[in-house]
Amino acid sequence: VQLVESGGGLVQAGGSLRLSCAASGTMFSINNMAWYRQTPGTRRDLVARITSGDATNYRDSVKGRFTISTDNAKNTVTLQMNSLKPEDTGVYYCYANVRRAGFDDQYWGQGTQVTVSS
Repeated sequence: VQLVESGGGLVQAGGSLRLSCAASGTMFSINNMAWYRQTPGTRRDLVARITSGDATNYRDSVKGRFTISTDNAKNTVTLQMNSLKPEDTGVYYCYANVRRAGFDDQYWGQGTQVTVSS
């Protein structure tokens, strides 16, 4: 399974960005997909997750500003980020937990940089 991310970039505080991630491969189904964020010297932290049943959860700092959604038919996940703050800056990684050949496995995208200037 491959995850290909798009979006990201540089934006001023208060602006918006949209990240997308497409999962491709054969013979798999999505259990859940998520976006993580990492800054230099820190671990990769969960930003938002969505399950195959469309249940979502967000880290507290992005609630009300970010929205995660998925198109199961296309195996894509999107993160709409509004009212961005400088502390949202980081490398955002797409994550997928998939069911394949009777086993669960996880995959990561290559990461996309989001920079929010003050």
